Amino acid sequence: MAALLQPNMSSLQKGAGGERLVTPSPPCSPSLGDSCSIAPLTPSPSPRTVLRPRCVRPFSVVVAIDFGTTSSGYAFSFTHDPEAIHMMRRWEGGDPGVANQKSPTCLLLTPEQRFHSFGFAARDSYHDLDPEEAQHWLYFDKFKMKIHSTTDLTLETELEAVNGRKMRAIEVFAHALRFFREHALKEVKDQSSAVLEGGDVRWVITVPAVWRQPAKQFMREAAYLAGLVSPEAPEQLLIALEPEAASIYCRKLRLHQVIDLSSRPMANGLEPDGSRLFDSSFRQAREQLRRARHSRTFVVESGTGELWAEMQTGDRYIVADCGGGTVDLTVHQIEQPQGTLKELYKASGGPYGAVGVDLAFEAMLCQIFGADFIESFKAKRPAAWVDLTIAFEARKRTAAPGRPSALNISLPFSFIDFYKRHRGHSVETALRKSNVNILKWSSQGMLRMTPEAMNELFQPTISQIVQHIVALMQKPEVQGVRFLFLVGGFAESPMLQHAVQLAFGRSCRIIIPQDVGLTILKGAVLFGLDPTVVRVRRCPLTYGVGVLNRFVEGRHPRDKLLVKEGRRWCTDVLDRFVSVDQSVALGEVVRRSYTPARPGQRKIIINIYCSGSDDAVYITDPGVRKCGTITLDLPEPPPGGCARAGRREIRTTMQFGDTEIKVTAVDVVTSRSVRAAIDFLSN
Repeated sequence: MAALLQPNMSSLQKGAGGERLVTPSPPCSPSLGDSCSIAPLTPSPSPRTVLRPRCVRPFSVVVAIDFGTTSSGYAFSFTHDPEAIHMMRRWEGGDPGVANQKSPTCLLLTPEQRFHSFGFAARDSYHDLDPEEAQHWLYFDKFKMKIHSTTDLTLETELEAVNGRKMRAIEVFAHALRFFREHALKEVKDQSSAVLEGGDVRWVITVPAVWRQPAKQFMREAAYLAGLVSPEAPEQLLIALEPEAASIYCRKLRLHQVIDLSSRPMANGLEPDGSRLFDSSFRQAREQLRRARHSRTFVVESGTGELWAEMQTGDRYIVADCGGGTVDLTVHQIEQPQGTLKELYKASGGPYGAVGVDLAFEAMLCQIFGADFIESFKAKRPAAWVDLTIAFEARKRTAAPGRPSALNISLPFSFIDFYKRHRGHSVETALRKSNVNILKWSSQGMLRMTPEAMNELFQPTISQIVQHIVALMQKPEVQGVRFLFLVGGFAESPMLQHAVQLAFGRSCRIIIPQDVGLTILKGAVLFGLDPTVVRVRRCPLTYGVGVLNRFVEGRHPRDKLLVKEGRRWCTDVLDRFVSVDQSVALGEVVRRSYTPARPGQRKIIINIYCSGSDDAVYITDPGVRKCGTITLDLPEPPPGGCARAGRREIRTTMQFGDTEIKVTAVDVVTSRSVRAAIDFLSN
């Protein structure tokens, strides 16, 4: 297509009075073709921000989906009664002794790749399949982690089921989101006397704050495919950042709804008298919460809660979202009296979630029984492997520092039998021959994990979390933090609580909401009701485009010199829209104007570059990469409406202050909107 930008061709030509030209993706120095696609009209050394008014859509209900690595759920609130948050119905099935208000993130598809079940139903159905039949069914578990770990994420990225079969990741996610859509809408309609249309529902999907733009766009595309909203109504779907949602909810907490670990003195994980484990208060609070869950409606404060009353303007706090797959850290400052939030440092974190403990357990099994056997067992007896992971999960939840007794984990009979057939000797013999002395064999057919063994499984993951918080607290923007909020499912672990209390209990107050596993879900509902509550965010990366600047001898390198039509240009200069860790207020925009290079051009494509540093000068510098494109579809200009077609101005507006980067454009001549899209999945 002639209108598209081609490699080794100039992307911009000089506008009147302008000294910058957008260049294509590297390699693009220093020869350029004669055919140009767009020209700049408003170049500027730094982004100029303009406050953009926000459009308010009268939604009737907000439905939030907390799509987690290990567990997921939904909640909703009607806009006429925003203080009441309704949790989803209790799930059938579940683990004994565990209060489940969320469902395991497990998906079961038929051999024909059709949806069968999700959550406990998927897990139980897969368990009941004949071992031979199970090899043909597709069972996905903890699949959200793939999106975080894939560096070249696209719409064609595949996920691998437990049995090794592969399927497009976006279809897997769409199946799960479609399940939540159907269940949530049915429950909303059951509680609403009004007839709800599709446009009456605002949807919110949570993602880790450390996810980059491609992963966020991936979730949006999956939501479109699942039918949550139409691509023609993107404002109907919000992407919420998980620690940010938790922070929004924590503003509403009353004192009786939190456990303050800092107020509990301890020594080596014990009470001062040495008689009781330090986590007794948390277990007591969790029991109170379990009794309260007969009611699925939670009432939140209309203003800010009592805990916030203790905070003064300018006080800083950290929210550590410790989930199944990732740990996300965000630093906020509350702005009184309006109660809005300001992000002080860009979100950080990594893959330090509870899944790390599961992987350590699997590594220990590989050490004892051999990695080849474990891989073979997972492939040939996938349902039994799932049973084993469920058994470990149940015991993992009960692990606590200072626990004197061992934990028993039942091995499925098929594991014991398969091992004997595979190796020719018993599981007990394998344990005796291994050097893993902290794991014993019970005559009742169980693995006995000593406290030392469980501590060894937890320690690497917990150490990474603590080290990351320590590093964050040393940043100048973060010093003086008064509160540390622990949220997310992993925050229920006494092992993690103990480590965090030991490391930070003397420097700040450590607060855990009683309903710690539901904090993000409730906060996501509140975010959907008022997306303006976070007023200022920090940009996680530097974003910009490549331009041509006037070549200055002695300042610009000679290999960047381009001579075109007698003028000397420096190629590949990074023209920044925003810089990493730059504060960007909600509603602020960056504006650029472009003009088509040829009459009749119907499309403009502009490459976007990003970098994790703020000192990049050229788009060819180390660490700078092409991360996306902006596409502008140009309508046919009216007859005689633009005498100088080459000077047709397309004014582009980019917004960096929301959870997603957004772009809009308008044709200045006709004042008509230009279809504009920003794509991070095409690379």
